[in-house]
Amino acid sequence: MSEPILELRNLSVSVTGQPEIQILKGIDLAIRPGEIHALMGPNGSGKSTLASAIAGNPAYTIDGGRVIFKGADITELKPDARARLGLFLSFQYPTAIPGVTMVNLMRASLKARRGQDVPPREFLQELRATLKALKMDESFARRYVNDGFSGGEKKRAEILQLGMLKPEMAILDETDSGLDVDALRTVAEGVNALRTPEIGILIITHYQRILNYITPDVVHVLVGGRIARSGGPELALQIEEHGYDPILKELGIGSEVVA
Repeated sequence: MSEPILELRNLSVSVTGQPEIQILKGIDLAIRPGEIHALMGPNGSGKSTLASAIAGNPAYTIDGGRVIFKGADITELKPDARARLGLFLSFQYPTAIPGVTMVNLMRASLKARRGQDVPPREFLQELRATLKALKMDESFARRYVNDGFSGGEKKRAEILQLGMLKPEMAILDETDSGLDVDALRTVAEGVNALRTPEIGILIITHYQRILNYITPDVVHVLVGGRIARSGGPELALQIEEHGYDPILKELGIGSEVVA
C-alpha cells in the first residue's frame, strides 16, 4: 500500500484570536494517491474549516496536531507555499476578478507552481488539451475570472484550473453547492476526467447527490469537530435515506448542537 499523499494527525483547530472557539477536535485522516474521500456532515460540523486549515488559511489557528503532505510537515507553511507544493483548494464561493482573464491567471499560476515561466506554445498546447478533455470551448478561457459567471461556470472554472495545475492533492469544498442537476453532472464529469492514480481528492459535501456521479473510496462523517464515522460509498447512501439523526442519536448529540 502506498504512503498517504495527505495525512492529518490529531488535528485541532480554532478561530484565530479566539482560542475558546475550537472547531476541530483531533482529526485523523489519511488519503493515498488515487483515492477519493468524501467528507460529509451537518451544518456547523467543521467541514469547510477543515479545508481551510489544510490550505493554511490564517483565519484559523492549528492548536495541536500536524498536517503532513507528501511526507513533509507543512503545518507551519503559508498558503502559497502549500499551493506550490501541489495542494489545490476549490472554493465554495469563488471570487470574481474583473480584468484578469482565465488564461492569464492560469499561466501565472503555472509559473508559480513550476518555479519557471511556461513557454507560450507549450502553455497553449496544455490549455487546449485540458479544455478538450473537459469538453469546454476555448472561448471560456478568454473570459475574465468568474466575472458574470453562473454558479455552474464558476465551478467549471475551478475544475479547469485543477486540470491545468495538476496538483497531487485536490480539496473540493462543496463544489456541488448551488448547482442544478445538469451543472452538477458537468462538473462531476470534469473531476472524473482528471482523476489519475497520482492524485488524491477530498470532496466536501452536505449531500450524497454529487456522489451519484463521483464514486468515493471512503466516506467520512464529521460531527462536532470529530470524525464520527468512516465507511464505503454505502455510508453516503444511508445518510441520504435517513439523514444524520441516527448518527447524532447514537453519539448522544442533539441536532440543535450542530445546526
